Amino acid sequence: MNDRRNDKVYKLVLTGLMAALCYVAFTYLKIPIPTFGGDYVALHIGNAFCVLAALLLGGVYGGLAGSLGMTIADLIDPVYITSAPKTFVLKLCIGLISGFVAHRIAHITEEHDNAYLFRWTLLASIAGLGFNVIMDPIVGYFYKNYVLGVQSDAAKIMSTWAAGVTFINAVAGTIVVVVVYLAVRPVLKKAGLFFRI
Repeated sequence: MNDRRNDKVYKLVLTGLMAALCYVAFTYLKIPIPTFGGDYVALHIGNAFCVLAALLLGGVYGGLAGSLGMTIADLIDPVYITSAPKTFVLKLCIGLISGFVAHRIAHITEEHDNAYLFRWTLLASIAGLGFNVIMDPIVGYFYKNYVLGVQSDAAKIMSTWAAGVTFINAVAGTIVVVVVYLAVRPVLKKAGLFFRI
């Protein structure tokens, strides 16, 4: 019982740490690109840490880490503050999808060779970030148009920009996830800090 309780506490601590990494990666490691009417999109690797959290902690905890970290980043940014509810839902979905592929289909926390881990880490990243590439512009359009009251033409322009930048972020994020996960996994295993999900 005590070990399970310690595991839960450790998992919550790691969830907070991954949320903080998502926040830092978006807030301090971004390149803003102005778009329309004072709005902007940003090149960043924040979503990579959403996926990394899902690979390390599972879809639910990883999704929560990503959604909390990125939503807090939005709430602090005056341009992105209105996007916070959309961010919370989409980043949670990134984690849930990546975690599902990595843990329910591929079982990446079991013993596998590096080629297997590379392939499934890549596929889990593509699944989660690919979802975001498709859904972020679509949800963004409807959210801006119907919730925020942005004119339809302006919302289309903003969504088009978002689609291109989200794709670039997804490609960069996938590379970061695969490299970092494959580097961190053996270190965590050696230290006895690796979760079997």
